[in-house]
Amino acid sequence: MPEPISCIQANWPLAGSVSAITSTRKGGLSHSPYDSLNIAFHVDDETELVQQNRQRLITHLSLPTPPLWLNQTHSTIVIDAKDWQDGIEADAIYTNQVDQVCAVMTADCLPVLLCNRSCTEVAAIHAGWRGLADGIIEKTVRCFTDPPEEIFAWLGPAIGPEKFEVGQDVFDHFYAHDHQASSAFTSTDDKHFLADIYALAKQRLITVGIQQISGGQYCTVSDRERFFSFRRDGETGRMVSLIWIPSK
Repeated sequence: MPEPISCIQANWPLAGSVSAITSTRKGGLSHSPYDSLNIAFHVDDETELVQQNRQRLITHLSLPTPPLWLNQTHSTIVIDAKDWQDGIEADAIYTNQVDQVCAVMTADCLPVLLCNRSCTEVAAIHAGWRGLADGIIEKTVRCFTDPPEEIFAWLGPAIGPEKFEVGQDVFDHFYAHDHQASSAFTSTDDKHFLADIYALAKQRLITVGIQQISGGQYCTVSDRERFFSFRRDGETGRMVSLIWIPSK
């Protein structure tokens, strides 16, 4: 028998009014190096096991409907859930409808979950460094009817600032957009930096007007027991971050 499924609940002021969760690697059926709750078909895992993992998660969380899975490509494409179709290419999804489960997969990239104060609008963002630098947070926030001041953000498990080594190109990409981004980079030599993806995301959220920001205390690379990490392992599985507005 597999071990019990273990998930992380978003620790933000909206807990109880909106459902926001990230899976861990625990509680699935997949074998090494995808052990065990891998939910991604695009890695070289057994399709049947991934299907069973997804169904186990749906059952464990009592999801109202199956998650709206995206074909993620590190883009800045944001879709409304009403336009979703299987295989659609996007890296963020927004909805203002109840029981529509927005989903993004990660294994080092940053999952960002958004919800307005009245819990009538939600979104899930896959923020890799490229999408983050190119403005996927800003594009997603523009989908909301409520102003940014009424939006809350939760930052899920991602690569930590002590493990995210990047080159000059990544620094330049962020710096070209906003010089304050330099404060999120620590130089390690002439051409390499340690980047703080949480700090970079917070800068973007604050600049766009979002002040209520929670989460950001994880490191997928360091916490091998709980998280998949592409940077650490190369061949590995994926977690999923989910957010939905429950029906009353």
